[in-house]
Parts: sequence; structure tokens; C-alpha cells
Amino acid sequence: MHGRTYTADATPGEAVTVAGWVHETRDLGGIAFLILRDKTGKIQVKLEKDEMDEAMVDTGLDAHRESVLKVEGDVKEEPRAPTGVEVVPTDIEVVAPADPELPLDPSGKVDAELPTRLDNRTLDLRKPEVQAVFEIRAELLRAVRDAFRSHDATEINTPKIVATGTEGGTELFPISYFGEEAFMNQSPQLFKQLMAGSNLERVFEIGPIFRAEEHNTPRHLNEAHSIDFEGAFCDHTEAMDVAEAVTKAAYEAVQENCADELETLGLADEFAVPSGEFPRLSYQEALDRVNATGELDEHLVWGDDLSTEAEHVLGREVGEHYFITDWPSEVKPFYIKDHDDDEEKSTGFDMMHPRMELVSGGQREHRHEQLIAGFEQQGLDPEEFEYYTKMFKYGMPPHAGWGMGAERLLMTMLDLDNIREAVLFPRDRQRLSP
Repeated sequence: MHGRTYTADATPGEAVTVAGWVHETRDLGGIAFLILRDKTGKIQVKLEKDEMDEAMVDTGLDAHRESVLKVEGDVKEEPRAPTGVEVVPTDIEVVAPADPELPLDPSGKVDAELPTRLDNRTLDLRKPEVQAVFEIRAELLRAVRDAFRSHDATEINTPKIVATGTEGGTELFPISYFGEEAFMNQSPQLFKQLMAGSNLERVFEIGPIFRAEEHNTPRHLNEAHSIDFEGAFCDHTEAMDVAEAVTKAAYEAVQENCADELETLGLADEFAVPSGEFPRLSYQEALDRVNATGELDEHLVWGDDLSTEAEHVLGREVGEHYFITDWPSEVKPFYIKDHDDDEEKSTGFDMMHPRMELVSGGQREHRHEQLIAGFEQQGLDPEEFEYYTKMFKYGMPPHAGWGMGAERLLMTMLDLDNIREAVLFPRDRQRLSP
């Protein structure tokens, strides 16, 4: 819309054209006020019935809430107005009317359950606190990209339609691909490894992943966004360094560039960038610390996975972001390299927030024979992955990397109750539309 001024930029003494949604109207008899809202905030439009064109006043007052209006007029100082200024209109146009019955109330005066909000995301994001979440998400992803570039990583894009799953198993969404069976990719794992073996050396990707898991929890999605890193000539400790740096960079950028959004969410005073190095606990140390609390019914032993309850116990004990390293080889995927001096321990690691796991990674098995053996040990046919394994015969350097859940990073950063609040149009077992 040519010549449009955002409400936040409206300055006394100027003639402006503002456009946005009708937030509310207040009719006080001889005078009325219309509150117009756009992405930058709200502005009051003053309607004096006896002194202004009757048709224009009626146009403003007859517009239902959430109708889109264009208002031309003069900006005046008005200390009693919500933002200290108001528009005295010379013309009001209804650009797009709204039905009087709204499925949810963007003003926030009437609460809506999450399913209703997700069914009506357009209206939901007209609420400042919901808009703030996605403004912060955008800043988080911008900061992550910048952090990767500072670590000499090149952004790549890998296929999401694949012939075989990354890790096998049943957690695959099959699709028909010109008469052949194909799958939605669970992870860019194999492709990013291939690129680490190219002259790019260090690569990253931010993209969707698809997992046909039966979970129905506040922290699982069937379509999520993964922040992935892979670096040639890196070991698992260097990969952890990058994961920590990227996480801190995201927090720093949000603190620096999203002050208004944090204020809207009520987080301005408590938001803090993680400080110091993230503790690195071995898997055995993690078991010992959980067992020492006595809070679990069962005693954890080597080879056990950490349940959600165990993660929460350990998170309360540590109280900050931390790593769990040296996982048992038997519980990590075939492409994770074992320690050279102890084949029972892998170089696999997880990076944790006190609430949940954020990152899984490790050094990769770059030796062709050992990689083939790993496939067979996990019951996978190496021939189905020949496009991947054959490249390990042509000089594959040692490399390491990880994948981080973007929604989980945002969810824990903003202390959201449900991961669905961190994605615009979530996909889970019950939700395929919108």
C-alpha cells in the first residue's frame, strides 16, 4: 500500500495513511474512538460525530472487530490516548470486512484453547504475545546462520524425499514416487556427511525432518525443523564446542534484538544468556547423579536410556545447559564412531536443557570397513545405502556433527508449555490441517 505509515511511526504534525485491523471501538456518544492495530502496535482514531462527515464516522463505527481499514488523517498529540497520539481522520475505507462472529478473540480478553488457536493461526498471530514468539523464532534462526558462518560453515540444502531411511526402522512416512516407494527424510544425516567429505568441509542446514513416531506429547512433532552441523577434521569435542557456541549466539541475539518481544512475553527481567562453559558429564556420571537422588523407582544401569523422568531429575540437578558424553555404543546409531581405546563407549553426545534434550551428535565412523560392519550390526543392508557408503572409499576425512531441534531450542528459551506453540502449523498424530 503506497504511502502507508506504520502506527508506531505516526508523528504529531504529519498527515498519514495508516492501515490495519480494528482492535476495538468505544462509542461515548458525541465522540467515539477506534483503535487500529498493525504489526508495530496500535493507534487511536478519533471520531467526532457532530464535526466530521457522517458517512465517514458511520464507516468507522460500523466496521466489525478485525476488519481491515485504511485511515487517512492528521496525527495529533493526545496524552490520554494509549500511545500518546491519535489520528484525526479525513477518510476511512473498509479494505476487507470481518464477520461479526470470530472463532477466537485476538484482543486476548477471551482465552482460547490451543486446538482452537492452531485451527485459526491467522487470527492467533494477531495477538502480540503470539506474534512475539515467531518474531523471536525468526531472529533465532538468523543468529544461528550467522554463528555457523563465523565457524566457516557453508549452508546446504539436502533432499527431503529419499529412497531409504537414515536410520531404518518404522519411523518413516512412505510416499509414492512415480510408482516407486519412497520416504520423507528423517534427517539430513547421510547427505551432510557426504558434503563434509567434499571440499566444503564444514556445512550446516536448517530444514524440515519427518518422523512417523506415535508420540503424543507436548515436546514431540511429526514434522519438525532441524538445525544440523557437520564438520570435516572435527572430533566430537569440537562439534560440542560449535553446538554450545551456536546456542549461546541464539540467546545473545534474542536478548539484543528482541527486547520488545521479550517484554510482551513477560520475560524481559528473567531472560538470561547462558554463561560459562556447559558442563560435560559422561553417561556414567549422569547415571550416577540420577541414581544418587533416589527420585526414580528404578536403579539405572549401563545401557539404559534416560527416560523423560530421568532427564528431568538430572536437569534439576545440573540446573543449566549441559552435555552427556560417552554413551554406550549399543544405544547409538551405526554411523557414530566408537572410542579408539574402548569399543564399549561411543563418541556420541547429547546436549541437554534442564527440561529436555536439544541436540544429538558425535564423531562419525569414517572408515569404510567399520562403517559397513556397523550397518550389518544394526540389521541394515549396506547395499541399500551404496550412494553413501561408496564415498567412504574415496578419502573420507574424520568428521563430526550434530542435529538440534529448532522448536525445542525456542520452546526452552521462552519457557513455552507446548512445542506446538513454537511452530506455525504443527503436524502431529491428530493434526494434518491447516
